[in-house]
Amino acid sequence: MNKYKMLDALLQKNNGFLKTSDAIQAGISRTYLGEYVRDRNLERVAHGLYMSQDAWEDGMYVIQTRYPLAVFSHETALYLLNLAEREPVRYSVTLKAGANTAGLTKQGIKVYKVKAELFDEGVMEASSHAGHTIRVYNSERTICDLVRSRKNIEIQDLQAAIKGYIRSKEKNLPLLMRYAKTFSVEKIIRQYTEVLL
Repeated sequence: MNKYKMLDALLQKNNGFLKTSDAIQAGISRTYLGEYVRDRNLERVAHGLYMSQDAWEDGMYVIQTRYPLAVFSHETALYLLNLAEREPVRYSVTLKAGANTAGLTKQGIKVYKVKAELFDEGVMEASSHAGHTIRVYNSERTICDLVRSRKNIEIQDLQAAIKGYIRSKEKNLPLLMRYAKTFSVEKIIRQYTEVLL
């Protein structure tokens, strides 16, 4: 397979996006990649990430590519998990405490930080609206995050999320209560669930 066909296959496999790292991993030089990008008229959407003219824009995928350690959380996680009625105006991500957030906040992204030992609790993969795989917290962790950050969350969004979760067939109440204890919101979560169950 010639190099252009290899790059075409990578572009197609990734829904119209091409990462420099994927091309290099496939044995294609940066020089050759540069020629391909010019010839195919790809748009540079982030450092090391190009998009074809006919691809759907995918802001979440771009963020995940630029900040691979970030996990979509709070209102954005609700949306990705189908627990929100509308797409969030601003994306929300969580990073480990101590991480540099300047680039994300400059883009208008809400950034939450959490202790390193709590960071990986509930991380899963989901699909963005354009079909790319991104990292997000599961619904139980997201409910706990929202309760922890309730001063920054619209009360009706929080209530709607909890009601939606309780109605969900995929809910896992023992896991929710385990996370609630871990994140020190057990009392509040218990009050909500007692009213709604």
